[in-house]
Amino acid sequence: MCGIVGYIGTQNSVPFLINGLKRLEYRGYDSAGIVVCQEHRLAVQKSVGKIAELEAKLTHSNMDGKCGIGHTRWATHGEPTENNAHPHLDGHGKIALVHNGIIENYVSLRKELVSKGHTFKSETDSEILVHLFQEYMQNGTDFIEAIRRGLSTVKGTYGIAVICSAHPGLILAARRGSPLVVGHGNGENYVASDAAPLVGYTKEVTYLDDGEIALVTADNVTVKTIDDQVIKKAIMSIEADLTAIEKSGYDHFMLKEIMEQPQTLRDTMRGRLLLEEGTTKLGGIEHDLESLLYSRRIVLTACGTSWHAALLGEYMFEELVGIPVEVEYASEFRYRNPILSSDSTVIALSQSGETADTLAAIREAKRKSSKVFGICNVVGSSIARETDAGVYLHAGPEIGVASTKAFTSQVTVLALVTLLLGRMRSISSSAGRQIAQALQAIPDQVEKVLEKRDQIQVLAQELADVRNFLYLGRGYNFPVALEGALKLKEISYIHAEGYPAAEMKHGPIALIDENMPVIVIATRDSVYEKILSNIQEVRARKGKVIAIATEGDKEIADRVHKVIYVPETMEMLNPLVTIIPLQLLAYYIAVLRGCNVDQPRNLAKSVTVE
Repeated sequence: MCGIVGYIGTQNSVPFLINGLKRLEYRGYDSAGIVVCQEHRLAVQKSVGKIAELEAKLTHSNMDGKCGIGHTRWATHGEPTENNAHPHLDGHGKIALVHNGIIENYVSLRKELVSKGHTFKSETDSEILVHLFQEYMQNGTDFIEAIRRGLSTVKGTYGIAVICSAHPGLILAARRGSPLVVGHGNGENYVASDAAPLVGYTKEVTYLDDGEIALVTADNVTVKTIDDQVIKKAIMSIEADLTAIEKSGYDHFMLKEIMEQPQTLRDTMRGRLLLEEGTTKLGGIEHDLESLLYSRRIVLTACGTSWHAALLGEYMFEELVGIPVEVEYASEFRYRNPILSSDSTVIALSQSGETADTLAAIREAKRKSSKVFGICNVVGSSIARETDAGVYLHAGPEIGVASTKAFTSQVTVLALVTLLLGRMRSISSSAGRQIAQALQAIPDQVEKVLEKRDQIQVLAQELADVRNFLYLGRGYNFPVALEGALKLKEISYIHAEGYPAAEMKHGPIALIDENMPVIVIATRDSVYEKILSNIQEVRARKGKVIAIATEGDKEIADRVHKVIYVPETMEMLNPLVTIIPLQLLAYYIAVLRGCNVDQPRNLAKSVTVE
């Protein structure tokens, strides 16, 4: 969601703040702003729209300060306006704050503050915080104590950075439920909502946990609890370099990340695939394998694209490991009373490792004494820190809002876990070697699909003006239909639905006519004959069928409007090759429609609020 940056040191903070906000654009936003300390006063500049508009305003101002904070806002309380944009100032213009999260008791706090003479300029819940801090300070409390007391009175979630004109050498950062990271430099330090703004400036970071406050000066970082107890925090290293967060010649991050998948899949498997033994080695879970292996049931929980990967995990685990599996939307799981116990295992999937609903699901599972594993991409993220064990994707930073390479890496990790557990339970060594060899071949097979870019781009030109799509799949390719439809919806704003092919007769078939393209994933697998029957049903209603089919399948070419061939692989691994043309198709259609591919309207990369 929203993004936070902060700088304190010996240089002008403005270049870092603007560059940092640009690196946070992928999170989704509708307005932006910065504030700097200037000779014991605060100078603020805000703008609705893109960072470029904020930059244009700054060229006509004289903003220069060695301590500053900035923010990109994704509207929740109040429309996208300059008044609602962050930073927010208190009534005296002496305290400035940027905030990610939601203050749930802001209505009652606002009424109380208004009764004490405070005047508000915005509709946001965030402005409540800075007036709350002002109220404590004008009653004689010092700046740091005022922040601590103010935070003790609020309900909800926050990641905040606060500066005060009376303390120009200090940034105060605090979190509860919304991520914050502090970067350690040489004579300068940084604050951000994730590590992207820090790449190229520092490799040493400290991740704040809930209930912690960081006092950040140019030369020092002190972390305390909200109860004012000093904490010794670990300093971690971030490995990303600048090339990982740049477009590298591609028009969009999304296309770059689609094209990176052969390499990201190799990185996901590197050192983990044991070909001779027909198994895998996953150091992040090996000390907890027993609890996973002997679970009575496994619950996979996730949101969005990660949920589609989880659904594939269910199919793999049940078929090859023989453990009952359920897949839950984290947003629903957290508000039910799920039946969990000490012999249940919950596996949470999240690209960012910060998804609010998935974090809440983890905490509910731990409260009920279940073992919790995480599968995520971001080292040091909240999910990585709060789970008992887990596996990193090693897919590298994913900047495009629509997830591509993280999805295929998640599916690959689930296949690696399946192979490991399956070999420990019932899969023979020869069957294990077959799966391992098929996994090793996947990156090269994905490269072959990517070579069909031009063919898919031509198809996109034919389909770009269509208003509705239907995606059909069976077995392992049903989640691919869901994911393909989601990609198209996310970035092109075309209505699309993913369905199990057999369920078409239970409603969606009523929509099919000569204007309805139907994308059918029809690889040669155990349900191939069934999917051919479904294709005939579509054709009988004059539907236009585009098939994703297995190389060498000449039979299907005569039955469909267009066919895109993918290499043959094991049935459980089919999604890793069949999703690639659907990612490309969505991308090229969105480009032809003039959509903002990397930052689709109303969407955010990391959903850190409900």
